[in-house]
Amino acid sequence: MDLQSLKIDRAAAAPRRRNPWPLRVAVLALLGGGLWLFQPSVAAFVDRVRLPVVRAAVVTEAAPAAAAAIRGAAANGYIVAARRAALSSDVPGRIVELAVKEGSVVKKGDIVARLFADEFRASLQRAEADVATADGSVQRAIAAAATAAADVVQAEAAAASAQAQANEAVAVLRYLETEFARVEELARNGDASARDLDRARSDRDAQAARAAAAAAGERSAAAAVEVAVRRNATAAEDVAVAKAQAVSARAGRDLAKATLDKTDVRAPFDGVVVLKDAEVGEVVSPNVVGGTTARGAVCTMVDFDSLEVQANVPETTLASVRQGAPADVFLDAFPDERYPGVVDRIWPTADRQKATVEVRVKLGRKDDRLRPEMGVRIVFRAADAPEPETSGEKPRIVVPEQALATLDGAVGAFVLDGDVARFRKVTTGERKGGRVVVAAGLQKDQRIVLAPPASLRDGDRVRVQTD
Repeated sequence: MDLQSLKIDRAAAAPRRRNPWPLRVAVLALLGGGLWLFQPSVAAFVDRVRLPVVRAAVVTEAAPAAAAAIRGAAANGYIVAARRAALSSDVPGRIVELAVKEGSVVKKGDIVARLFADEFRASLQRAEADVATADGSVQRAIAAAATAAADVVQAEAAAASAQAQANEAVAVLRYLETEFARVEELARNGDASARDLDRARSDRDAQAARAAAAAAGERSAAAAVEVAVRRNATAAEDVAVAKAQAVSARAGRDLAKATLDKTDVRAPFDGVVVLKDAEVGEVVSPNVVGGTTARGAVCTMVDFDSLEVQANVPETTLASVRQGAPADVFLDAFPDERYPGVVDRIWPTADRQKATVEVRVKLGRKDDRLRPEMGVRIVFRAADAPEPETSGEKPRIVVPEQALATLDGAVGAFVLDGDVARFRKVTTGERKGGRVVVAAGLQKDQRIVLAPPASLRDGDRVRVQTD
């Protein structure tokens, strides 16, 4: 038997091994591509973890007047108006006409708004009619009083005539009585006839009757005088009552007119409207409370001639502020412009929570740049300190004091070159209020690091805070 044919060929039977390098190259290529694609994100993540975060500021040049603001005691404040008024009506009503808007210039007494006033106008017309009626009543009462006075005169004249007639009748009666006695004596002696005696008696009795009638007429005339006097007094009282009613009617008319005038909202002084608080169709009321949609004011106006500076001075620097002392005012909106001022008032109380005292500065110069509520910085100078001379000086660089750092004994600032902080030595000048004048070492438009970390060194990379 041929045993050679039964021998197993192990080389042919064994499995063929694959080459590992192609797979390794593919994995490495995949990893390399992933690193290349995500390299910026990974680098940014590493920078966020490793690099220090800093705040940056741009170096700017300040005018000499603004640079002078670091001298003396300083405080921040605002432009305010000493005369400011929120205009409203004394009576509630609906606005039917609005004659102003923001920025409108008004004079004292100008009408800025009108309220619906038909009912008040009708009340005024009724009051004027009442005045006319009362004046007519006065005239009638005066005429009646004049008639009563004339009646008194007439009654007195009639009483005088009746008295004269009574006196005359009495005198004639006395004569006839004397004549009757004489005739009676003659008849008794036989010197006169009975007829003469009867005639004398008849004349006496007739005159006695006439005297009695004259006396009654005198009494009647006296009574008529009393009645006329009483009527005259009543007429005088009627005149007084009518005049009082006329005064009351005029007062009612004046009240109605004043109420009607209150529906016209007028400017109390010359000024500018800075805020319009309501629109046509809205209701305004002088006594606005919660739960109502009524407006409390129509508009707010300011007297620009009364603009002044309000400053909250820290108690620690209050000793440097004196009433009547000069002050320099710098607007935040226009920091290169200096406005001279004088300390006008210092509040007698302090703010316990803020540890400040309110100070008012009177501006020596005003222009169109001034606006209420604008932010300002005030530098208080001594009473004998001269005004800062800024003419002819070049602009100066003023930076926050927190931007300065000390590195290896040298004072300087870190200037940003991209994301690399470069230390630059600087020469400093005056320091005040957290700001410092830099005489040399920095240039305009450079970006510097604010409050650099103590571990920051020249050439270190940093991450600038963007928010």
